[in-house]
Amino acid sequence: MEKPSTFEAHDAASAPPDLEKIQAEEGSGSEGKAGQAAESVEAEAALEGKSAVERLQWAFDRFGDRVVLSSSFGIQAAVLLHLATRLRPEIPVIFVDTGYLFPETYRYADLLAERLGLRLYVVQAPFSAAWFEARYGRLWENGVEGLNRYNELRKVEPMRRALAELHAHCWLAGVRRTQARTRADLPVLQWQGEMAKMHPIVDWSDEQVEAYLDQWAIPRHPLASQGYVSVGDVPTSRPWEEGMLPEETRFFGWKRECGLHPRSS
Repeated sequence: MEKPSTFEAHDAASAPPDLEKIQAEEGSGSEGKAGQAAESVEAEAALEGKSAVERLQWAFDRFGDRVVLSSSFGIQAAVLLHLATRLRPEIPVIFVDTGYLFPETYRYADLLAERLGLRLYVVQAPFSAAWFEARYGRLWENGVEGLNRYNELRKVEPMRRALAELHAHCWLAGVRRTQARTRADLPVLQWQGEMAKMHPIVDWSDEQVEAYLDQWAIPRHPLASQGYVSVGDVPTSRPWEEGMLPEETRFFGWKRECGLHPRSS
């Protein structure tokens, strides 16, 4: 699918009236960073009490066509994809293909892309999985340090490149506070360098997610019926078992985060 190449100009005057007060003047250097920090604090406070749709609308009004959405096409990924594309069908959807995803995940991505008319922007590491292992070995077997290196090369670097290629100013992600202890205090809005990072459904419960999928008759990830509560790469994902925390189904229980969603910059 063709990569997005043009973006419409954004008019700040179109911001929702109840959030106009948080629009900060654009600047550079320390003045710009101070304005950004102030905007983040005020926007977070204003957006915390809003609905997911209101948060998304604010992002589209504030950042225009510089808003992108990332998706892992995991167990509960369809919710944000559906919410966002109902408001902006043409939003670029970044999909980081690590080369190690489950076959079911690739098929699920195809299904949702067709069902929702997604504008997929697939990004990959420079080397195939086979070449990667020939060069670095099976890094995920080398403890936390190896996992961190693997995630940086197969996930973080491709994502960073996609955000730059799309000239993104705001990145939408579907992470939620109930998914892991490391996400318990995630804000609705934060900044990663110059990038605004928004989590529109950060305060949704598992029950809300399931109810939304039912309401809109959105198909589930095929592995959901096999006990998976979170799905990433094949070597580092496993089904949930009695006594496990959901976050322990990823990365052998050594850690939860892959580096794409740090708490703050």
